[in-house]
Amino acid sequence: MRPLVLGLPGNDTLVRDLCRDLAAEAGTLVVRRFPDGESYVRLATPVADRPVVLAATLDRPDDKLMPLLLTAATARELGAATVGLVAPYLPYLRQDRRFLEGEALSARRFAALLSDALDWVVTVDPHLHRIHDLREIYSIPVGSVTAAPRVAAWIRAHVAAPLLVGPDEESRQWVEPVAAAVGAPFVLLGKRRLGDERVVIELPPVEAHLGRAPVLLDDIVSSGGTLIQATRLLRRHVVGDPCVVAVHGVFAEGADDRLLAAGCRLVVTCNTIPHPSNQIEVHDLLAAAAAEQLRGVPVG
Repeated sequence: MRPLVLGLPGNDTLVRDLCRDLAAEAGTLVVRRFPDGESYVRLATPVADRPVVLAATLDRPDDKLMPLLLTAATARELGAATVGLVAPYLPYLRQDRRFLEGEALSARRFAALLSDALDWVVTVDPHLHRIHDLREIYSIPVGSVTAAPRVAAWIRAHVAAPLLVGPDEESRQWVEPVAAAVGAPFVLLGKRRLGDERVVIELPPVEAHLGRAPVLLDDIVSSGGTLIQATRLLRRHVVGDPCVVAVHGVFAEGADDRLLAAGCRLVVTCNTIPHPSNQIEVHDLLAAAAAEQLRGVPVG
């Protein structure tokens, strides 16, 4: 049966693109708040016996989680054949271990909530640390697609003679394959901790790359603090005004404006979170992954 796509508020473009690529129907989902702040959800399109695809990018997730869980539960109660989630940005992957006694393992708890509510999930480049695969914490079919080839293609098309710069050693996993695809050199900035809250960023030798255009590359821009420091450092050493390219632009507390104010000449992101910086298309990759889940083919 033809899939039905239900989009949570703010996901109209994602719904449109999924319907186009999956030959699916866009359903009507009503989400609002009662005066006391509780969520109201109504599925205004019949879902019985149909595969339902929920479309919701989950930046700033706390306000979105209850409507998402209510929608998934209601779809199941009303007889949906399956209920899956396309979440271009998947949150709650930071706290994957207890650093202090009593801390919540929110990565595992969030994964448990979605695993209980859904039949499958697909996302783009999850921000993994000590968890190496989403299947370690999700008990349902879950997988990710990578934006790296699209990011590399954008850099090739828009930046002459780039030098890719990773903000720290952890970013190697994103920077190295993109640099290889672009055919450009890369360097990784160093971090030296001087205390509980003070971190100094250090630039490795770049004399061999002078004249190249620096591209700060990361999977996610949240507060932007490290990238802002890196921008100032690159400019101070006359490497040039960098552009920032990231998969996910969360941009907490005006991080995009602060990056530009620090001297970054351009900020570019994939369209995982709606933002004026979106220049790299990944919705079709998500649709292909969702199509495999709808056919019962696991996503790696």
